[in-house]
Amino acid sequence: MAYATPIFAFEVTTVIELILLVFALVVEGVALVHAITQRSDAFPAIGTLPKGGWIAILAVCLVLTLPFFGFSVLSIFALAGIAAGLIYLLDVRPGLRDLHDGKGFW
Repeated sequence: MAYATPIFAFEVTTVIELILLVFALVVEGVALVHAITQRSDAFPAIGTLPKGGWIAILAVCLVLTLPFFGFSVLSIFALAGIAAGLIYLLDVRPGLRDLHDGKGFW
């Protein structure tokens, strides 16, 4: 019986999905912890959502990315969670840092 894919294709996809899951959980977890530890009056000062809004978005995305809900890492919920975490880390976090210490972008 001839197969169209190699025998190890399932193992490769499993490892890739595991790496993506770890990446997603780390990004979302770091963004959530950073949002929790910031001052709440700094968020409106840089013109973004309030602190509670970011915490709610990041927490819901983190919970929906966890594997025990039956979604895969490539589901729309997990991809939205990765996007929310990256938007926070790449847009909001530098703004909060500039507001806090005034040393520049990075």
